[in-house]
Amino acid sequence: MPALLRALVASDPGRPRITWYDDAPGPTRGERIELSARVLANWVAKAANFLVDELDVERGDRVRADLPTHWRATYWLLASWSVGAEVVVGASDEREARVVVTDDPASVAPGGTATVVAVTLPALARTWAGAPLPAGAVDEAATLTGQPDVFDADEPDGDAVALRTGDRALTYAELLSAARAVSAGWPALSRVLVSTDAADAVAGLLAPLTVDGSLVLVRDPDPALADERRAAERVTSA
Repeated sequence: MPALLRALVASDPGRPRITWYDDAPGPTRGERIELSARVLANWVAKAANFLVDELDVERGDRVRADLPTHWRATYWLLASWSVGAEVVVGASDEREARVVVTDDPASVAPGGTATVVAVTLPALARTWAGAPLPAGAVDEAATLTGQPDVFDADEPDGDAVALRTGDRALTYAELLSAARAVSAGWPALSRVLVSTDAADAVAGLLAPLTVDGSLVLVRDPDPALADERRAAERVTSA
């Protein structure tokens, strides 16, 4: 996984790799965020450093991702894989996770041992803006930006579990293989429109990146905007 991210930066650090739209009702509706390869790598590095240095996450530890379709979810997934963690999405017992990354910290069952990382979704947020955080929860917005922009990542063990969704588990080798199977036949530099959640990370996130491409990620897509958006973003696949 780290090699994939390094390849994107080496290929073209300034080209957009993730373009995100928010069509969901609420205060962030209408937001559009664009991340180049370099900016994406910086966010991934900050989150990876935070996981390792502040939360003591080690290879094989479980990180539960409880986030909507969002650009912040992408860097948390990539960061977790960069440190060799096992990402868990969907229903899960938080007591099995070392870290829970969520935009809804109040939903995490009390009494567990996992550290809760509270993610504020608005792009310009500098601190948690919701209800008071539960005891022990960490405010991502207030702490992540101070982390280093570089993370010295080693490739994880290909046989280790990378992604667990319900009863299904994919190793790191299987995860990349599945991503490449999805992108088979796509031309290089493909630009792919997706509206997915973390459980569909293979098709929604990794597959376009395996062909040096990019993705247009939409939260709660508005069908009335689909054709205009495809044209504006020069989407080649969906």
